[in-house]
Amino acid sequence: MSKKLLIVDDHEVIRVGLKMMLENTDIIVDAEATSAAEALEAVKKSVPDVVLMDIRMEGGDGLNTLGRLKLDHPDLPIVLFSAYDNPTYIARAVALGAAGFILKSADRERLVGALQTAASGESAWTREELRRVTGALATPRLGQDIEVPLTQRESEVLRQMAQGLTNKEIAKMLGISYETVKEHVQHILRKIGVSDRTQAAVWAVRKNLV
Repeated sequence: MSKKLLIVDDHEVIRVGLKMMLENTDIIVDAEATSAAEALEAVKKSVPDVVLMDIRMEGGDGLNTLGRLKLDHPDLPIVLFSAYDNPTYIARAVALGAAGFILKSADRERLVGALQTAASGESAWTREELRRVTGALATPRLGQDIEVPLTQRESEVLRQMAQGLTNKEIAKMLGISYETVKEHVQHILRKIGVSDRTQAAVWAVRKNLV
């Protein structure tokens, strides 16, 4: 039985290429979206069997969209699709309930296999992907009543870290120096009691900061 797929990507060449790769398979491209808003609307109109969603898109972050879709459709399998092999992306995707993570450089067999697995209701995560973020996901959860005294600027930096941005990208985004960002990152890690950016991203997700 064929499975309906929603593709969410803001690049036409990617969407066209995906449709070509999925020809003669049991995965049928039922709908396309080019933004977070379009994705939410497409799922509202006709819930697909599986979603393949880009992370970095114009007008909306795919990881935030994943979280929003999971609120209304907790059982909807969503596979993240990215050109970036970023452990922060992977950790956030796992924490938010994604069914898997596919690099845009993956071959056809990997892509089709992951979509078929996710559409059947199973996890499409590989052992290697999960192994890379095990430490981050095992980070002790701070109680909801514990307030961490982050400054407004530190909270802004943390949100950008959790989006997977580098220090250089954060500096440009916030209009501050690279050295200032490095200092904020060190303070953030110390205050929330984690050892790296990936753990900080998972902490931010659990505290609903992103």
